[in-house]
Amino acid sequence: MSNFFSNYINDKEFKFTVYENKIHIINFNKIITLEDNYISLLSTNKKINIKGLNLVLIKLVDNELLIKGNISNIEVLND
Repeated sequence: MSNFFSNYINDKEFKFTVYENKIHIINFNKIITLEDNYISLLSTNKKINIKGLNLVLIKLVDNELLIKGNISNIEVLND
């Protein structure tokens, strides 16, 4: 069990999980654009663009964030 938590805490891989009207992102480096209909982020080797309506950051902690809104498109680009 402690190995699971250690791996979770030390994991540096960029990941995102999509839920209904939410997206959870971990291990990003920088927020490039933050608008109510467009959010763009950078990770070590990827760029993620999120489009939708009423996009709001509802959680922002270190390298983790949760975006809520009417998400219409998620684009992941390799740098």
